[in-house]
Amino acid sequence: MPSSIAHSSIGLSTYSFFWQWHETAPRPLTLAEIVAKTASWDVGLLQLCDYPELDRYDPAQAADLAAAGREHGVAYELGTRGLDTAHLLHYLDLAGHLDVTLVRSMVTHEEIADAPELLAKAVPAYADAGVTLALETYEQIPTQTLVDLVTDADSAYVGIVLDPGNSVAALETPRSTIDLTAPLVRNLHVKDFAFSRQAGWVGFTYAGARLGEGLLDYDYLVEQVRPHECGINQIIEHCLVWQGDSESTCRLEDDWTLHNLAYLRRKAADHLTSA
Repeated sequence: MPSSIAHSSIGLSTYSFFWQWHETAPRPLTLAEIVAKTASWDVGLLQLCDYPELDRYDPAQAADLAAAGREHGVAYELGTRGLDTAHLLHYLDLAGHLDVTLVRSMVTHEEIADAPELLAKAVPAYADAGVTLALETYEQIPTQTLVDLVTDADSAYVGIVLDPGNSVAALETPRSTIDLTAPLVRNLHVKDFAFSRQAGWVGFTYAGARLGEGLLDYDYLVEQVRPHECGINQIIEHCLVWQGDSESTCRLEDDWTLHNLAYLRRKAADHLTSA
């Protein structure tokens, strides 16, 4: 388990291991191996996010995953995509098996018009179970539209997963995304990002970076969202581009994870010292 209260709100995502469980890996990691590796870094929280096999998990598989978490002292959050009622209820059932209190989802572009009605079908069951459904900021839905959707849902069990870097693709600045969503945030995806010129100086690449080395103003993010005071978990993700081969890519993925853990833990310690 994490060694201090400050670390308890810092977790990893399966996106921290994306290239290690992806089909490009010579031997993709299993979820049980990801859980064990998470624990080996003194991390007690893992967000199982956009991991396709979970869509088909049955109660027996969920029980095995729950046992792996207990064995290693790792708690879970869940993450999926879309607002389809049956799909969200499947993840709510998984949440019950895994003792999960937050499920992240995303509103697809095709669902925007029907999103209020779709939420109305799923939210009562989530509220009855005490599970928060948190919708992520990203480019398929304007941030103000997402804020309006969550506000109109008028439920303590509906909120926002804030990832300030996602909406840049829709020409929304990270700071404006933070400002719009801060009061509704229930979960943070923390990853840095940067632009770089493509070869020949024509065009740009927008990709991930190690925390503190890109364009994310982390101090501003924390100032506005106040995760430590509000009990909002900070989940480390990466947007790491392929490095040419699996070994190099996976090695860099772990390097970024360890760097980002140290960065967030240092920031959390600084916050406790100044509080």
